[in-house]
Amino acid sequence: MARPGSSAAAPLLLLLAAAAASILAAAAASPAPSDFVRKSCRATQYPSVCEQSLASYGGSPAPRSPRELARAALSVSADRARAASAYVGRLCGGSSSSAGHKKGAAARKGGAPGSAAGPVRDCLENLADSVGHLRDAAQEMGGAGMSRSGTPAFKWHLSNVQTWCSAALTDENTCLDGLSSRGVDAGTRAAIRGKVVDVAQVTSNALALVNKVGPGY
Repeated sequence: MARPGSSAAAPLLLLLAAAAASILAAAAASPAPSDFVRKSCRATQYPSVCEQSLASYGGSPAPRSPRELARAALSVSADRARAASAYVGRLCGGSSSSAGHKKGAAARKGGAPGSAAGPVRDCLENLADSVGHLRDAAQEMGGAGMSRSGTPAFKWHLSNVQTWCSAALTDENTCLDGLSSRGVDAGTRAAIRGKVVDVAQVTSNALALVNKVGPGY
């Protein structure tokens, strides 16, 4: 004789077993994107930064090919560069402030004081250029011109992406070089450098991933 309640529990147990089997089957059917990202990031100069930055990528579906991963990396780089640009803009007291602002006015606005304002504004311009280059590169990587690998058109568009990404990295390094000026105080230099080094690392990684895109992407 069945125990009281056993007949009611049986359908629930069967339902739970079926759900667990379905989850396991779905997991086995598709490779984990994190494994693909981890393996791809080994080709970059900063693999841990690569994995961390791409883990934060909110695109859907997750990248599953070198081309998709390169485009995701470029998008992440553009977002980081834009955030760094906004941060430096705040230190400048606003990116559109005129060169004639007085030291006191800049200090009251939280901007870079005195002779630091010039190098910091130059850095801001470099970052703005970097954002534009990275946006162009991400758009080109996802464009129709990249749809047929190995063709002359594909190679031309890929060359454009490489050129823009390289230009963005040059912009970021130019900003860092300018911060070595004696007119930039240590606190301002350290604050900006931390942001820009992060951007330069993810851009370097993005370029490495772009260079992995080729026939059979």
